[in-house]
Amino acid sequence: MTKPFLMALAASAAFAQDVNYNFEPGADFAKYKTYRWMDHPKSQNVDSITKGQITQAFDQALAAKGLAKKDSGDTDLVVTWQLAISQEHEMTTIDSGGGWGYGPGWRGGWYGGMGMGGVATTTTNTVDIGTVVLDMYDASNKHLVWRGKATKQINENEKPDKRQKNLNKGAAKMLKNYPPKQKK
Repeated sequence: MTKPFLMALAASAAFAQDVNYNFEPGADFAKYKTYRWMDHPKSQNVDSITKGQITQAFDQALAAKGLAKKDSGDTDLVVTWQLAISQEHEMTTIDSGGGWGYGPGWRGGWYGGMGMGGVATTTTNTVDIGTVVLDMYDASNKHLVWRGKATKQINENEKPDKRQKNLNKGAAKMLKNYPPKQKK
């Protein structure tokens, strides 16, 4: 599988439902009204289609939170996202059974046995995991004030419209707790 193809797939899946966030406790989130995008220097390169899909999903979610995007001029926040792909090994074991029933002892344990043991087959697959991290920096002092992260196994067979729908849902879920509720 080629890297650009993997990156497109990651975008569709990176907004899975494993989502978390963190924030700077002293930040005054009520003052943040506008934002602009900046490319993250450590993000994996993605094609322009994927970049547009991810950015569109975040723009929609940020607008729903009352933040206005500006393409030029001063803003309250500078927002970046970065994408990463990792691989994990997934093991699946299928036991063909054997013996006559369920529960302890039926397969030659406590109740003896008839020499009818089962066969277990284990297969190992490598799965791609996509992660998207969204950072928000206070533009006046360049301090990180909010970070969200979403991770999901990549679905290689996802169609473009489903990919965008999943991106939109994931971005909304990531930003569900923005602005964060702070203790007074």
